Amino acid sequence: MPSTTLRRRRRARLGTLVAAALVGLAATPALATPAAAAIGDSFDDDLSWYDTGRWHKADGWTNGGMFDVGWRADHAWHSGGVLGLNLDTTPCPSGCSGRPYAGAEVRSNDLYSYGRFEVRMKAAAGSGTVTSFFTYTGPSDGQPWDEIDVEILGRNTRQLQTNYFTDGVGGHETVIDLGFDAAAAYHQYAIEWWDGGTINWFVDGRLVHQEDGSRGPLPTRPQRIMMNFWPGVGVDDWLGPFRYEGQRTATYDWVRYTRY
Repeated sequence: MPSTTLRRRRRARLGTLVAAALVGLAATPALATPAAAAIGDSFDDDLSWYDTGRWHKADGWTNGGMFDVGWRADHAWHSGGVLGLNLDTTPCPSGCSGRPYAGAEVRSNDLYSYGRFEVRMKAAAGSGTVTSFFTYTGPSDGQPWDEIDVEILGRNTRQLQTNYFTDGVGGHETVIDLGFDAAAAYHQYAIEWWDGGTINWFVDGRLVHQEDGSRGPLPTRPQRIMMNFWPGVGVDDWLGPFRYEGQRTATYDWVRYTRY
């Protein structure tokens, strides 16, 4: 097991890398949607079809930084009652914003405040990749950067990584052993965000982690609900090296939000 000092150094470096990449994401003009987005109410979406009133697909741009992928709307699909996010090389790099791979990201039209955010998803395995479910806001919404994360790293799909950002400050990563392979079957993941000053993470209804602000202020701003699947570059110590071996897909069965 790495020493405490080494683990701290790795966390600090990871926080710096993620911050640099996602600040770039927040500043990307193509990401922007109307700043006056509505504050959403509770919903339950089985993702069997593309509800354009609730979601939109990223298309024709890249986050840059550690994201070695260009977003394409046609790589997010609905079939068989699920939402799929593909990662492949079609038709890259000319149609992938200069990146070698094409991927998909889906985000909510509305912003959502305190409540319970839930998803049933099956992650994709493979070193160098991330399957995500998270909340996010930033300059593209006319707000500072806040975020709350559920991430499955393809290098070890038996683990879950949680994190949060407040005013662009992250570095709150926690890795949780799941006791199952998140790429082998669908499982339920939830973020419970309370106005009283806690964030709880659940897996299949079981509380697995809590943040109470003791490691840094918690987010307070309404955020979009987001799902994406992407390969990294320059972050092998975090994600592991990525090697393309054909198309990979992360799938999502449903998403729910309960407003508190």
